[in-house]
Amino acid sequence: MSEVSTTTTRSRRARPKAVRLTEAAAVRIREIIVEADGRYQGVRVGVTNGGCAGMSYTMDYAEAPGTYDEVVEDNGVKIFIDAKAVLFLLGTEMDFVQEKFGARFVFNNPNQTSACGCGESVAITPVNQNVA
Repeated sequence: MSEVSTTTTRSRRARPKAVRLTEAAAVRIREIIVEADGRYQGVRVGVTNGGCAGMSYTMDYAEAPGTYDEVVEDNGVKIFIDAKAVLFLLGTEMDFVQEKFGARFVFNNPNQTSACGCGESVAITPVNQNVA
């Protein structure tokens, strides 16, 4: 008698993008990249320790992905995320707002637990790795 072996494979649940862009943010980043004459592939976002609330968001131009960066493409824009920042940024929406006295990028982060009064630093709880 021969035995028949069956293998069942479970499909993995797709992890949501670490960062999503609103259309306004994507438009502004595309404008910046075009104005840079091909020097940049996208933007690098992350978090750093500092400020009165404990952490600050970082954003810079990216010529190429870093060795351990997570690369997210959204609305035609590449976002490079430092591997150390991914758990702090999962589920974040990045927006670009124009106000009466200026314009800025805004991070709407469900992991953010508080912010300082000046708006420059935040407290963020990383996502539980077993849940993500």
